[in-house]
Amino acid sequence: MQTNTPPRSTTRRTRLTRRGRAALIAIGAVLAGTAVAVPLLTHGGDEKARPASLVIPEGWRAGQVYEAVDKVLELPPGTTKKALPRAKLKLPNDADGNPEGYLFPATYPLPEKATPEQLLSTMVDTANRKFNGAPIAAGAQRNAMNVYQAVTIASIIQAEAATKADMGKVARVIFNRLERGMPLQMDSTINYALNRTKLRTTLNDTRIDSPYNSYQRMGLPPTPIDNPGEEAMRAAINPTPGNWLYFVTVKPGDTRFTADYAEHQRNVAEFNAQQASVSPQPTR
Repeated sequence: MQTNTPPRSTTRRTRLTRRGRAALIAIGAVLAGTAVAVPLLTHGGDEKARPASLVIPEGWRAGQVYEAVDKVLELPPGTTKKALPRAKLKLPNDADGNPEGYLFPATYPLPEKATPEQLLSTMVDTANRKFNGAPIAAGAQRNAMNVYQAVTIASIIQAEAATKADMGKVARVIFNRLERGMPLQMDSTINYALNRTKLRTTLNDTRIDSPYNSYQRMGLPPTPIDNPGEEAMRAAINPTPGNWLYFVTVKPGDTRFTADYAEHQRNVAEFNAQQASVSPQPTR
């Protein structure tokens, strides 16, 4: 999701909407459901059977992963997060000990005596195998960035793209804005700073004092904002060719990318009209 400002030559600052409301509501519902009910694979249909596997979905934040591990191992809340120093994770120096972005989304088997340290290490080791070999490392270098920056971009793509088909275009918007010295203005980074998933970002939200405030801070956020999957990683190193600077999902399946601010305003107006037509009217 993205709220964009006009090019720097335009003096009046206009806040614009991000994705389509329905698309985000659908995605948010999935996230909310999976965050509460950890996706587990069990032996047979017996609900009381010991889980055989833990599924980490693409786009989960580290906090969601910690909660899932606590739940599947039947540990008190907060146990996995507290285990981070003992896990001795093999993270890049830029991460400064924060595994966000490196808890690779996949299905992980649960050994008989699995521990949080073991599961976290397996996730990070998987990420390192995926990210540090070809083609990811070579693709990052080709785009004049290191792997950690590529993972950070992929995490934004994962949060922002309405569909896999849109990921390459969202990646291009990010690159184009960085190259032009424009703030990214991605609502996903604001949501990360505020530890929430929300549709609308208010003006006050865009003024928060946070290194993840991509309205006020230039460049990439200091860390990834979630744990991206392989599709998002591929998009981060192979952005779709284009000159787009703005995007908005008018309705599910209809995300519009443009380099023209006036056209983007028209797309946003259509988005707003679409939402007004489906929103329930207040009763008197």
